[in-house]
Amino acid sequence: MSIPFSDTSTYRGLVQVFEKEIGANYGDVSGNTKALASFTADVNIAFDEFLARAFRADGTWQMDDSNHTDFPIITTNLVASQRDYTFTTDQQGNLILEIDRVLVADSSGVFHTVQSKDAQTEIDTSGYWDGKNTTGSPTSYDKTANGIFLDPIPSYNYTNGLKVYINREASYFVYTDTTKKPGVPGIFHRYFAIRPAFDYARRNNLSNTQSLFNELLRLEENIDTHFSFRNADVRKKLSVAYQDNR
Repeated sequence: MSIPFSDTSTYRGLVQVFEKEIGANYGDVSGNTKALASFTADVNIAFDEFLARAFRADGTWQMDDSNHTDFPIITTNLVASQRDYTFTTDQQGNLILEIDRVLVADSSGVFHTVQSKDAQTEIDTSGYWDGKNTTGSPTSYDKTANGIFLDPIPSYNYTNGLKVYINREASYFVYTDTTKKPGVPGIFHRYFAIRPAFDYARRNNLSNTQSLFNELLRLEENIDTHFSFRNADVRKKLSVAYQDNR
């Protein structure tokens, strides 16, 4: 069942679940701006924790907050003689957390996957640092800080010729939200009330702290399992395990 942020008529929102779990009266949080803003901050922190778990467990069906209005793919212009390209936020201003794949268009407009390399540790990366600044069609990229570096350096311009698949931050809540729901499977929406409730109980030494902790662990285990096994359309392959009995 999906759960909206706040529902003061049927008491089934995240705010109301939180109020119930910490032993408060309905309205103690939803009717108090300061308390509601504090809860909202905790929900957004919980969202960061949720995404960290989901991204870590992800298979080939990548997780993304469904409240975003576009897909986690960003493009930018490929510029002749420019090696480095900065990626801090996506095109809607959401913070980029990880870069998963980079594709570059060749001079005819056909995109090719370029290989990820680490210029600081791998031995076959002299093109990044030898000073020759060889140009051509890029075949590899290095990730450093909030940018990627292409090698060879592009010898041509191409509009939106650099395509990057990313993981990004959530579409966060604001305290005035009501009908907005977490952009994750509805079976996990309770997590966004239970995690803040546990944190509140821990800070205030509530008697149900341990039970909330147990429920939180159960939810986190289910999150890990769900996202690691949700690729039902991908054929599972058997592999032979090697055992050395010497």
